[in-house]
Amino acid sequence: MKILLADDELRLRKVVVLHLKKFNFEVIEANNGLQAVELAKSNKPDVIVLDVMMPEMDGLAACREIRSIPEFSDTPIIMLTAMATENDIQAGIKSGASTYITKPFSPKELVDKIQELSSK
Repeated sequence: MKILLADDELRLRKVVVLHLKKFNFEVIEANNGLQAVELAKSNKPDVIVLDVMMPEMDGLAACREIRSIPEFSDTPIIMLTAMATENDIQAGIKSGASTYITKPFSPKELVDKIQELSSK
């Protein structure tokens, strides 16, 4: 399974990538929303994980952009972010996210969510 992970925090990205690879996921990394959109188009991931606060294009805008592409209408998109208010969560869901995980988080929680969403 191919996962696109977009987060501008390199350390966090590396930890998540190491954990995902333990479960034999192929991981494509983006460090901003604009790059995430381009990599989604060129790599056709099975699941997309987006941070909200990123340079160039935030995760909400990237989510809307990706959702506007017909082939990604059913692709699971997980928002993984420190933005944790009810308004933040609603904004994420409204932008097209399938689910919303707040930081700090357990890598196991992310893997469980990826597996749950990809089996639907």
